[in-house]
Amino acid sequence: MLFGEKTPIGLDIGAGFLKVARVKEARGGYELEDFDMIPLPPELIVDGSIIDSLRLSDSIKELLRKSRIKTKDAVISVSGHSSVIIKMITLPEMSEEELEESIKFEAEQYVPFDINDVNIDFQIIGPRDEPGQMDVILVAVKKDVINEYVSVVKDAGLNPVIVDVDVFALENMYELNYDISAAKNVALVDIGASSIKMNIIKGGIPSFTRDGPVGSNLHSEALQREFHIPYEVAERLKRGETVENISEEEARAVIEAASEEIFNEIGRSLEYFRTSMAKEEVAELILSGGCALIAGFPEMLAERLGIEVKIADPFQNIAISKRLDEAYIRDIAPIAAVSVGLAIRRVGDR
Repeated sequence: MLFGEKTPIGLDIGAGFLKVARVKEARGGYELEDFDMIPLPPELIVDGSIIDSLRLSDSIKELLRKSRIKTKDAVISVSGHSSVIIKMITLPEMSEEELEESIKFEAEQYVPFDINDVNIDFQIIGPRDEPGQMDVILVAVKKDVINEYVSVVKDAGLNPVIVDVDVFALENMYELNYDISAAKNVALVDIGASSIKMNIIKGGIPSFTRDGPVGSNLHSEALQREFHIPYEVAERLKRGETVENISEEEARAVIEAASEEIFNEIGRSLEYFRTSMAKEEVAELILSGGCALIAGFPEMLAERLGIEVKIADPFQNIAISKRLDEAYIRDIAPIAAVSVGLAIRRVGDR
């Protein structure tokens, strides 16, 4: 961890878009000072791994120029079902200092990689009902993944002060903007271009996380195949824009069919949580990411899963600077969820 400016930017490096947010503390709350985003070429990032670091670094520079953000300190995040491991584990009660000493040994039985190839962090949740036991969230991320992200961000002229995990950034965003219920399970689900990030929380504590390797690229590819159109036109169709010779009904039918794999992936995760983990139902799902902006998708998801689906609003408790286009920010708000969750992190917090 590197120490620097008090208010870093949150830089969300997704597979489909780069997003940057700057949130400052103001009048007892928070204010969004800057937000911008640009699309990324497809296949630049695959399952959380950077395929072309030079082009990605150039894209980050382009985003910083476009947004005119001068802040150099940045909070970034990683994800990927093959490179990030998050587990709730039970250990004998001990102090944070004692666990710091023994965490590497404790983690070996839970991490399917060489323990020397990962960076490990943890959070003590609290004591269990069984005397002398405590719950701990264990996080392990492959060092080469962290190193490639840090290297790209540095090459773009930024100073990465914190490396977080996408599902925890979603939780930060949620806790700032929503009332936390101790009685119900809430699934925070971010569906981007090529991934589904899920974090099920109850009483402000994560109880289940999962990364899935499918996303809204399925919609783009299906639209391209069906209508023989280029990627850029498929993206416009997804956003509900009018495209010559293709009706809204035709596009919606293709999107609905292509959504099946996404519905199945989320459904399997919720079913596993209900039957194998908590033995409890999930009360509601908070949807963020690009899929939240596809016309009809949230409604289809709710119908398919049989639970209430709400579109994430990361600016519910964050004022939007008068310098910004508030109407635009409100329109794309669900896409900003991770970047806002990163932007409210501060060096030294936990």
